[in-house]
Amino acid sequence: MKHLFNKTHYSPGELSKGGKMLTYTGLVACLSLFLFPVAWMFFTSVKSLEEIVSNPLSFFPTTWNWSNYLEVFQNHPFATYLWNTSWYTVVTVVGTVFFSAMIAFGFARFRARGQTFLFALVLSTMMLPQQVVMIPQYLLFNSIGWVDSYLPLTIPAIAGSAFLIFLLRQFYLGLPKELDEAVTIDGGGYLTIFFKIILPLSLPAMATAAIIEFMFRWNDLMGPLIYLNSQELYPLSLGLANFTAAYAATPWQLLMAASVMAVLPPLILFFFAQKYFIQGVVISGTKG
Repeated sequence: MKHLFNKTHYSPGELSKGGKMLTYTGLVACLSLFLFPVAWMFFTSVKSLEEIVSNPLSFFPTTWNWSNYLEVFQNHPFATYLWNTSWYTVVTVVGTVFFSAMIAFGFARFRARGQTFLFALVLSTMMLPQQVVMIPQYLLFNSIGWVDSYLPLTIPAIAGSAFLIFLLRQFYLGLPKELDEAVTIDGGGYLTIFFKIILPLSLPAMATAAIIEFMFRWNDLMGPLIYLNSQELYPLSLGLANFTAAYAATPWQLLMAASVMAVLPPLILFFFAQKYFIQGVVISGTKG
């Protein structure tokens, strides 16, 4: 009977190869599922309107109309939308990440009465729906004359983000305090510790925070929709939402071309910075 059980056996290498094949197959299937809308948007952007509305629909274009991308810039203020989004995103990302890092450094290194309560108060703001504070904030900014400008969108943003404060604080808790003590012995203060020790060591975590904030600000629609009235101030999100206002029928080829160009910068950023994003998330979650 013993030879019956030994007759059929599986080598660890074969099982490992089969598991890898199954894993890769699942990953390719998931990737295809997520890339299908992006591919459809791109191929639609180089079609003519007649081909888009034809029946039956075709996935690949018969004629590649690259002039759709040029027409977006010629007949629409797309360059203005792109510039507004770019500078607004850069200002808010730099300000939010920097001040969030300073606040997180204070929560991670300082010891004061009521510190735990203050940190819990900061985290509690993440649980407050934006719709609750939307009207009071608008009334406040309208009373001081900030409506129809980027001040309501940039000034509160650079004061810090509760989520980024939490993320960076988790990372700072993992840094040894002996580094702070060494700087203190040499006569350095808290600013020296922050700028000379903490910031250089926290580049992965800050890169993660910057990517998260970039994605949010680049795609932000609700804020500009509430506070901006002039078309020359519109960012990409609001400009695309009003893209079809001047047409009797929706120009799908132009809308898809503009959408491709709007989606491209976040995709490129995440593609080149994904290593720092993953590294920062992993490191920031190792300490509680």
